[in-house]
Amino acid sequence: MREPASSGMTFASRQTRCPIAFDAAAASETLAVFADLPASLCALLQGTAGCSPYLRGLMLQEAGWLRDALTGEPEDAVPALFAALRAAPPDQLGPALRRAKRRLALLVALADLAGVWPLEMVTGTLTGFADLAVDLGIRALVADEIRRGKLPGAVPGDAATGAGMFVLAMGKMGAAELNYSSDIDLICLFDDDRYRGVETEARAAFVRVTRRLTALLADQTADGYVFRTDLRLRPDAAVTPVCLSASAAEGYYESVGRTWERAAYIKARPCAGDLAAGAAFLRVLRPFVWRKHLDFAAIQDAHDIRLRIRDHRGLHGPISLPGHNLKLGVGGIRDIEFFAQTHQIIAGGRDEGLRLCQTVPALGALADKGWIPVETAAALVGHYRKFREVEHRLQMINDAQTHDLPQTSEGMDRLARLMGHGETATLTRDLQSRLTATSQLTDGFFTPRAPAALPEISTPSRAIVEGWRNYPALRSARAAEIFRRVQPKLLGRLAQAVNPDAALLQFDAFLKGLPAGVQVFALFDVNPQLIDLIVDIASTAPHLALHLSRNAAVLDAVIGGSFFAPWPGVTELGATLRRGAERVADYEGKLDALRRAVKEWHFRIGVHHLRGLIDGTVAAGHYADLAEATVATVWPWCLAEFARKHGQPPGRGAAVLAMGSLGAGRLNAGSDLDLILIYDPADADLSDGPKPLAPRPYYARLVQALVTALSAPMAEGKLYEVDMRLRPSGKLGPVATTMAAFRDYHLTEAWTWEHLALTRARPIAGAADLMGAVEAFRVALLAHKGIGGEILKDVREMRARLHTAKPAAGLWDVKPMAGGLMDIELIAETAALQAGDRSRSVAAQLAAGVARGWPSADQADHLLKTNDLCWQLHMVARLLGGQDLSAATIGEAGVRLLLRHTNEADMPALETRLAALCQQSDRIVTDLLQAEESDEPQRS
Repeated sequence: MREPASSGMTFASRQTRCPIAFDAAAASETLAVFADLPASLCALLQGTAGCSPYLRGLMLQEAGWLRDALTGEPEDAVPALFAALRAAPPDQLGPALRRAKRRLALLVALADLAGVWPLEMVTGTLTGFADLAVDLGIRALVADEIRRGKLPGAVPGDAATGAGMFVLAMGKMGAAELNYSSDIDLICLFDDDRYRGVETEARAAFVRVTRRLTALLADQTADGYVFRTDLRLRPDAAVTPVCLSASAAEGYYESVGRTWERAAYIKARPCAGDLAAGAAFLRVLRPFVWRKHLDFAAIQDAHDIRLRIRDHRGLHGPISLPGHNLKLGVGGIRDIEFFAQTHQIIAGGRDEGLRLCQTVPALGALADKGWIPVETAAALVGHYRKFREVEHRLQMINDAQTHDLPQTSEGMDRLARLMGHGETATLTRDLQSRLTATSQLTDGFFTPRAPAALPEISTPSRAIVEGWRNYPALRSARAAEIFRRVQPKLLGRLAQAVNPDAALLQFDAFLKGLPAGVQVFALFDVNPQLIDLIVDIASTAPHLALHLSRNAAVLDAVIGGSFFAPWPGVTELGATLRRGAERVADYEGKLDALRRAVKEWHFRIGVHHLRGLIDGTVAAGHYADLAEATVATVWPWCLAEFARKHGQPPGRGAAVLAMGSLGAGRLNAGSDLDLILIYDPADADLSDGPKPLAPRPYYARLVQALVTALSAPMAEGKLYEVDMRLRPSGKLGPVATTMAAFRDYHLTEAWTWEHLALTRARPIAGAADLMGAVEAFRVALLAHKGIGGEILKDVREMRARLHTAKPAAGLWDVKPMAGGLMDIELIAETAALQAGDRSRSVAAQLAAGVARGWPSADQADHLLKTNDLCWQLHMVARLLGGQDLSAATIGEAGVRLLLRHTNEADMPALETRLAALCQQSDRIVTDLLQAEESDEPQRS
């Protein structure tokens, strides 16, 4: 901890408040010793001594030192105290610490009582002294063990860093929030990697150090004590030694660590010994403390802990001020701390900005991120500050580690005067109001609701519901308990569906596929709006519900704060995906982190589309943005991993070319990715890695590595299926193509359909100069190949083959049907090729054709209307998991979704409109392709 900074003002000039003497005689006797000081300081010392026997004794004992400290800046006195401690000989460390503690306790109390220091300065100064005391103790005691030859392999210089031993400050010390008469919670560990083979001897030495440290700090001597010390927060404290190895601690937390221990580690901080080893240990523990999902199940754990504490202390019942425990009692300090910490546990795994150890900043961050209302945070901060102020004054009276308000009216009067209140009733009214308000603000969050009565359901539905108890998600007692609270609302919402029986069956399928239920049910319990969402998904989009049952963690994203924010676009999305994996060091871990993130974004697009927040056209762009950002994120990781063995890419490197729908920037919910990899070996013969490769095998294997990264099933599933058949010569050609071969092939061998495919090609990852070269060649090729030849004849034949090979399955199969998406895309690509235009979207390509008279403006307008309707239908079909959009297949909820996205009143009207548009589009396409090449408008 840092020492207080000088303010440039004297103590007296900064006083803003003053205690009122309760014991006039004690006040008068003390005043006589300090009568030469300024009047404001005399009033402070007189009032303080008249309320606190403990502080009066310190004033008289340290009168000379105190007079000097008060006549200057209080911040200057603290570094001087600390410097004297650091200079103390090891055999005099105990008395020096106790002397420093007396003086610091006196200075801090007076600065607090006078309003010279705010709460953070008071608690921070106390914590800074505790840090120094523990660190000096560790150094001296470890040095003694080294001197006695009890630490194998350690040398005298190792004592400065504890020879691998480190101390974690926990609780209020860890958060720099020590109260005035606080004990200190410590966990003592050592880095066992330094003592392989001699761990037993090292542990014995560090156990001795820990026991002697406790005595050094806590033993009461003629000089007093330094800090009461508590070591019970260590792993399994009843059976483990007071200092254990870091590996043993890690193993404990990974296997049996509990929610209260996770909450405790929010405030953990290395404070003494080997600080680097302590920081490394806390990094290892991050996955234990900060879960990757939103952990609403922690609410029940925190509630249970609160109840156990109150049961143990007998602190239940209504708030009654006499004897009320200000820390652990109803509406007290611990309720505010638990409220903040539990919210942090819930969301801190996903948002590092919430990982704050101090209570006031944590409440502020939770409000800023939308997890708690701003007014709730402000109220709790105000109550917390007041409670800490009262807590400090309770302890100042007799240096007692107490949090109990006085039982007697005399005790309450003394406390009120120490706080500067002339009327005790002013204090009691304020405390009663604050405790009641805190209880109301926090209890609603912690206390679980009693289950409501189940709604009436049909006999067949009852049989389905009774079968739920046998599903994996409901096998644990805890999951079943939470689900009992959720079930009434869930069944009530399902009963309101247009087709309740179908909705129940779809939810049943979701629940059956859910491997575990505690986290998901806790999400539903605390966020009832998610029940509406899950019912919408179950009754409308079974394919999405199946995905959700296997990846329930994506529900976290819905309440993660930015689920309904504007779409970020490719660049920002890519940066977000990369940031999400930055803290993972290994390649496989990065890919898994990316898979989780991509699923959340994919789910977000689907939910936005399902709820009508975006239409099919916008959703298609979002799916394409996500895929492009994913490839652009994976590519450098894949390249770096491959280069570790085989060196950097030989020559100019490679470029990833997006083809098909990805190149055109519109994908659906189930699209695969059409990709080509083009490389330029230049004059390189081999790569430069430990296992060098010639360019051809290098890039061929690099392609396979990219495809594996994108499509191989891993712990978090797969990202995308990848199709590379649009490369030169299709599946017969090499998986990676040189720039020269790519150029030559398209200039001399490629078919017209391959030139059409290039109208939608787009470089999305790789070496920037090569990406530019590929795009320049594409533009030049289109300008060259669109002139002359028999383009329309080739397209006409191609269309006939496609319709023969894959005829439409019915009216709703809008992609291959005559006049549907495939036909319109063929015309658009042909228009772009003939115009030598670089555009990739259907609308822009048709516009390029209209500019040269093929198609006409009216023809293009009709094709676009048909394209827009067909695309909306296609996107809804993919969202619902199929392509048959008949009412009998998609149900009433699906029909409502379909009509909403097509702006039609009913299904017959939609069928009529679709048939008419496609029939006319079929005629237009046929007419356009029947034109003779010589009749086409010539390019200017």
